[in-house]
Amino acid sequence: MAARKKAVEGPLVGAVVQGTGSSSFLVFNLKTAELLTRYQVELTQDFPQEGWVEQDPKEILQSVYECIERTCEKLDELNIDISNIKAIGVSNQRETTIVWDKLTGEPLYNAVVWLDLRTQATVEKLSKKIPGNSNFVKSKTGLPLSTYFSAVKLRWMLDNVRKVQKAVEDGRALFGTIDSWLIWSLTGGVNGGVHYTDVTNASRTMLFNIHSLEWDKDLCDFFEIPMDILPKVLSSSEIYGQMKSGSLEGVLISGCLGDQSAALIGQMCFQEGQAKNTYGTGCFLLCNTGRKCVFSEHGLLTTVAYKLGKNKPVVYALEGSVAIAGAVVHWLKDNLGILETPEEIETLAKEVGTSYGCYFIPAFSGLYAPYWEPSARGIICGLTQFTNKCHIAFAALEAICFQTREILDAMNRDCGIPFNQLQVDGIMTNNKILMQLQADILHIPVVKPSITETTALGVAMAAGSAEGVGIWSFENDNLSNIMGERFEPQIKATESEIRYVTWKKAVMKSMGWVTTQSPESGDNIFSTLPLGIFIVSSMLMLIGARYISGIP
Repeated sequence: MAARKKAVEGPLVGAVVQGTGSSSFLVFNLKTAELLTRYQVELTQDFPQEGWVEQDPKEILQSVYECIERTCEKLDELNIDISNIKAIGVSNQRETTIVWDKLTGEPLYNAVVWLDLRTQATVEKLSKKIPGNSNFVKSKTGLPLSTYFSAVKLRWMLDNVRKVQKAVEDGRALFGTIDSWLIWSLTGGVNGGVHYTDVTNASRTMLFNIHSLEWDKDLCDFFEIPMDILPKVLSSSEIYGQMKSGSLEGVLISGCLGDQSAALIGQMCFQEGQAKNTYGTGCFLLCNTGRKCVFSEHGLLTTVAYKLGKNKPVVYALEGSVAIAGAVVHWLKDNLGILETPEEIETLAKEVGTSYGCYFIPAFSGLYAPYWEPSARGIICGLTQFTNKCHIAFAALEAICFQTREILDAMNRDCGIPFNQLQVDGIMTNNKILMQLQADILHIPVVKPSITETTALGVAMAAGSAEGVGIWSFENDNLSNIMGERFEPQIKATESEIRYVTWKKAVMKSMGWVTTQSPESGDNIFSTLPLGIFIVSSMLMLIGARYISGIP
């Protein structure tokens, strides 16, 4: 006799979380915020030249399909009926750019990842087209002209990839960030797939007017990008289409959010002035500024936080983006080999409890907020013969916290209201040393919610509340009292300040390394190097692997 399916209270919602390092699919009972099960697939990144970062769009898509199917199998093992899944939300790494052929469904080039630096020459060329001191791009988009955003990545493809050029000429090309690629594919692809994005992802392209909430013709003309390849922009919470294959065929896709906006919702930051910080590949601190655009004078981005329904108001946010956070841990593991697993960094850092005057600036992709300095490169300084791998591990964790401090300081100055605590999420929040360091360096409490999958929860809430789905409401308050772990500062404010000032000194030393970059060759020409500061490769030759590995 077949086992009876487990009864669950209320319908379920699925969430696709497509990140830089992995894809996952999670299923929630929204009424209780209970995560029933999940499945995750790690992804590869390609580095074909220095500063270039690519991913295979087909691998990304296949990973999402695999995650959905495996999650459904796990639900079946739990005797939970998958027919209870009534809606799916999609959250994604933002800015990563794909162009594909709408007739064949084939990507025309690898996905150019948000971290990619090949477009520096493109940015410099475009900046010369902006008349005088005009803030033409920033005033419309809230974004600085930077390698970070999608428009310059798309411009590079149009300039350098013949397959993309030909497809555009023939009217076959479609552009999208990861969400658009996934939604087009999941809803049928060449057989009727819908070419949509949401306002949060559109606001990260540098082609979207965040005031009118439309693609901007002047911006498209400036970047020389044809508007007919752009997706239609919807709200973050409405029906996009239906799954066209697999175990969840027929289930509605009804939510779409860039991952950081999804985390803001998952952290319940619905009030003006509420903020969260997500610790993933990068670090992203968002502060809800309500219905008004707040333009930063201290290096932050103005962005669309969310629009939770076709007829609902848009909400904006100030954002501080740090390029390298969790990525520095993987660099220590994969490039230097001083970690067996990413989790081991906590053990090494705990062993010494200090960096012993060692400071690590992980500017592998230049510096993002608040500097926006593409010429910066990673340095490790303050080294002595006493320095070993444990000190470097500790300095790497401190680097994440110091970068967050810089963002929070800028946000305090822009908003004029000091934060009394910081809400945090992301995989790295499982590292207790990191969380305690963050509280010490900010000198305010750090609060980690008991629900760690806030990105997935946020997009699941958006999907479940969409008109025509209606299985959850943002008027509910049953998720507002979720308890969390609290980390209080344990050092004196003066000590925190001394360490921060030294960090800032090191940051200044990291700038100006790259004076020219050729997008074709990826070669770098370095400016004169300041005495006493070493590029990481030089450091390894001079100090020797034995000290890095902690061998006496």
